[in-house]
Amino acid sequence: MITPVETDPMLDEVRKRMGRVPNMTKVMANAPVVLEGYLGLAGALKKGTLPAVTSERIALAVGAANECGYCVAAHTFTGKRVAKLTDAEVEDAKNGTAEDAKEAAAVAFARELTESRGKADPADVLAAGWTEEQLLEIVALVALQTLTNYVNKVAETENDWPAA
Repeated sequence: MITPVETDPMLDEVRKRMGRVPNMTKVMANAPVVLEGYLGLAGALKKGTLPAVTSERIALAVGAANECGYCVAAHTFTGKRVAKLTDAEVEDAKNGTAEDAKEAAAVAFARELTESRGKADPADVLAAGWTEEQLLEIVALVALQTLTNYVNKVAETENDWPAA
């Protein structure tokens, strides 16, 4: 796959951070503004207030709701490796839940937001102790994951992650 030259610095940064360039990123590099937007929002959200474990759970919930095998495989791997989720926690997240009540509220909201195309009631998330700032970060994370899910489904991205 030949990618535009202007994406080389972005791909180099991904390679430095991850040790490789995943196929999804290579696909996005065919549209430099898409890759730039994805990396920008992903980077901004990493500086946010949501714990990494919550972000991984949400990524799993959204990927499963959107039936994106690539993203589910990627976040099963990173969920276990980075967020230290157990197999049971990964399965719970894919189903839009978690054992911890606060985590469950965030993951269920993300799944409902995805399935309802944005018509989810945030009351349970706020009642569980998440802040309004974190609520908006959850919405942004759902949007980011939806972008990756749709890109991978449209492009039929070859899975380069361990099978989920």
